[in-house]
Amino acid sequence: MKVYINGQLVPKEEAKISVFDHGLLYGDGVFEGIRAYNGRVFKLDEHIQRLYRSAHTFLIELPISQAEMREAVIQTLRANNLRDAYIRITVSRGTGLGLDPRNVVGPPTIIIITDSLSLYPESMYENGLEVITVSVRVPPAQAIDPRVKSLGKYINNIMAKFLANQYGAGEGLMLTVDGYVAEATGDNLFIVSDGAIYTPPASVGILEGITRNTVIELARQQGYKVEERMMTLYDVYNADEAFLTGTAAEMIPMVKLDGRTIGTGKPGPITKHLLECFHQLTREEGVPVW
Repeated sequence: MKVYINGQLVPKEEAKISVFDHGLLYGDGVFEGIRAYNGRVFKLDEHIQRLYRSAHTFLIELPISQAEMREAVIQTLRANNLRDAYIRITVSRGTGLGLDPRNVVGPPTIIIITDSLSLYPESMYENGLEVITVSVRVPPAQAIDPRVKSLGKYINNIMAKFLANQYGAGEGLMLTVDGYVAEATGDNLFIVSDGAIYTPPASVGILEGITRNTVIELARQQGYKVEERMMTLYDVYNADEAFLTGTAAEMIPMVKLDGRTIGTGKPGPITKHLLECFHQLTREEGVPVW
C-alpha cells in the first residue's frame, strides 16, 4: 500500500510524520472521509470543497489547490490499484511545540490514505442496527462549529463509540447538552413517521454530512416529504422507521433504540427504497479514477 504524504507516495511502512506535528499534539487540523465505488470517487468535489472551507475557518492555508488535491486523491487510488475504497484526507497545521500557532513552522501536513473500510458487518445492513443512547454529548454549535470536520472534536465521538461497544450495541446515539437527539458516533440520523422523513438540523451541533444531504435530495426526488426538526428520544422510539447515514457507514437501517423496537423491528419500506436509490446513485455518479 502507498500513502500520500506532502506530495510523495511512500510505502505504508515508511509513512511517517514528525512527533511535533500539531495534529498529533493538539488535534489541530481537519479531515475528510470519501468513498470510491467501482472506479469512481463519489462526491469528490463536495468533500474537497468542505475540506478547504474547514481549513480556511481554522486559518490553515493549504499549499496546493483544490484541483491538485483532487488529482492527488486519484493518483493515490491508482497507485494502490483500488476501485472500491475508503479515502481519508488529513491536514494538520504543520509542526511545532506549544499550543500557540505562531510556533508552527513549515507548511501544513497533508496525508491521503486509501484502503478498504467496513464499519458494520453485512448482517447489520440487512437486518438493521440495535443502538443505545450514550451519556457523551455533542459539543454545542456555539462552541465548535459542526460544519468543520476537525481532528480534535472527534474525541467525543470516540468515547461515545467506546460506550456503545461496552454494552454490545451496534452504534451509540448522542444527544445535545439540552437533551435533543443529535447524531450517532459517525453517522447522521433519520426517522420516518407517517410517510414523512425527519432529521435533526445542523444547528443542534451535528455534522452536515454530505451523505446526509445526498439522501435528503434523493428522498425529495422520490416524492417524500423531508423536514429538519428538533427531536427527542420519544420521537425516535415511536418512529415507523429509522436509519443512519455517513460516508464510512453509507446508509444503514436502525431497528432498535435503548431496547425499544422501532416500527416492525426490521428495515422499513421507505428505508429500503432509499437504500436502493442510494446504491444506484453510487454506481452511476462520481469522478472516474481511470
